[in-house]
Amino acid sequence: MTVLEADLTVLPDPGLLIGDGRVSESSGGEFTHVYAATGKPTRGVSMAGAGEIDAAVRAARDALPGWRATPLDRRRDLLAEAARLIRREAETIAQLTTIDNGTPYAIAASTPLLAADLFTYNAGWADKIGGEVVGTWPVPALDYTLDEPYGVVGVIVPWNGPVVSVGQIVAPALAAGNCVVLKPSELAPWGCLRIGELLLEAGFPPGVINVVPGGPAGGEALVSHPDVDKIHFTGGGQTAKRILASALETLKPVGLELGGKSANLVFEDADLVAAAQQAMTGAILLSGQGCILGTRILVQRSIHDAFLGTLSTILGQIPVGDPSLATSVMGPVVSEGAADRILGMVATAQKQGNRLVTGGERLGGDLSDGWFIGPTVLADVAPTDFIAQNEVFGPVLAVTPFDTEAEAVTIANSTRYGLAAYVQTDDLRRAHRVCAALEAGNIWVNGFLGIPPGAPFGGVKQSGQGRLGGIHAIREFTRPKNVWMAL
Repeated sequence: MTVLEADLTVLPDPGLLIGDGRVSESSGGEFTHVYAATGKPTRGVSMAGAGEIDAAVRAARDALPGWRATPLDRRRDLLAEAARLIRREAETIAQLTTIDNGTPYAIAASTPLLAADLFTYNAGWADKIGGEVVGTWPVPALDYTLDEPYGVVGVIVPWNGPVVSVGQIVAPALAAGNCVVLKPSELAPWGCLRIGELLLEAGFPPGVINVVPGGPAGGEALVSHPDVDKIHFTGGGQTAKRILASALETLKPVGLELGGKSANLVFEDADLVAAAQQAMTGAILLSGQGCILGTRILVQRSIHDAFLGTLSTILGQIPVGDPSLATSVMGPVVSEGAADRILGMVATAQKQGNRLVTGGERLGGDLSDGWFIGPTVLADVAPTDFIAQNEVFGPVLAVTPFDTEAEAVTIANSTRYGLAAYVQTDDLRRAHRVCAALEAGNIWVNGFLGIPPGAPFGGVKQSGQGRLGGIHAIREFTRPKNVWMAL
């Protein structure tokens, strides 16, 4: 399959969006974005340095009094209008997502609709944020709370799902009355820049949303800025540690949505084909580059061999190819560095004695210029093995057998991560028992249809802190003020 060139005519202005202006020359220099499917540059992206971050924070700070004073119904209507415009531009945003990180268009087509749904959902909260009346003693008084925004929130979103992350994080932050400085990754800037343009078109006042693509220097400047009141970061644990250390200087709170090594528990009473199809998504969805994907497959020993054969057969039929075509189910990984790292981890696992069942190599032929890796399965993986304990963030599944329910739960809980888990069983009582025992913030049983906008989303252990979704996201970006008044 010959990979088509990216349609660069859809790319937005590559300049930083600060207030209602664009900054094309920045102290952070320029990053050459590369299309993962062809290995060819798309366009240079202006990178935010300390000066541009300061300008964006000042724009947000200047806009904050007016945005906080905006009537709640007006705030609600602006979020709803943003959702409408995102839906209007859904095809373009989907194309930008494919160009951003190589997500197949068949999957990318849903991302702007998910983001729009999140803006619509959070619009519904904007006029319902208030407080509560508190009982008092020993003397009569009126005690009440006010839910107030933090102020200026710095939001750092990942390259693997930037458009949906804007809906998950920026929408509730705006609904709560905060102004936002959004830093997308230099690896995937285009979708975020376009959504920033659409928010201005929707009528958000200049400075309420600022979009400043950047690398580590820009992120450090944002986290350490004294006029940023809160940070929300989505990404890896090592970067999160540096963010927490930097935020310590100004004692600002930090919300974290981090990585995972999610277990998928397949019991012997599960539908074998359905369970294998579910397990398959851990490798092919976003080419395995998703924090919640079930990449540790724990299979009851009595069905282990049959399951492994079914899984291998299904993966062998997956169309891997040009992400711009609707027929492609799996595309490339995000960069050459990512491809080298993933294949290096597979090689390390094989040296440790893990058996390569399928995949484990970069695809050649017409796909050789891009960063395509075939869906990979490693078997004979012990719970303590390297590949079972470390997040690959690529199309690699590690399969481990177990004998009993208790053993399965113990293995599932045996990593430092706790973002997600999956359970495949036809036994309802078992499903409830296992879900209660698993150390994970989100669990899916017999399927996966994404994260409902009203559901809490977040991890435990080293998979993060705080929650997005529903009222939980509004609480993530507000803090209560208590007022006591004598009667």
